[in-house]
Amino acid sequence: MNKLLGALSLCRKAGKLTMGFDPVAESAAKGKAALVLLAADLSAGSAGRITRLCEAAGLEPMLLPLTQQQLLAVTPKRTGIFAVTDPGLAGLVKSCLPPPAAFRADDDESN
Repeated sequence: MNKLLGALSLCRKAGKLTMGFDPVAESAAKGKAALVLLAADLSAGSAGRITRLCEAAGLEPMLLPLTQQQLLAVTPKRTGIFAVTDPGLAGLVKSCLPPPAAFRADDDESN
């Protein structure tokens, strides 16, 4: 988790991390978002809305294994929707994420 938080922090410090529903939706619509990320505890309604907007822009949001509370270590305010606008930094963040299948399996075990 520390590597992932470090990568997100680097994105924010470089000015390449967009935060919040409206800014991320705009970034995706304008083709600026290289990667869209959703907090683990994002509401189903918000996740559905941003997913539809991203899919229309040719993006598939990825689920973070972090809650909005945990992401406060990187962000100045509580938010659950992020976009990385630099392709290189997006690759760095992706490399720090657990494999999707493993993450889903962890979710299933917690229920």
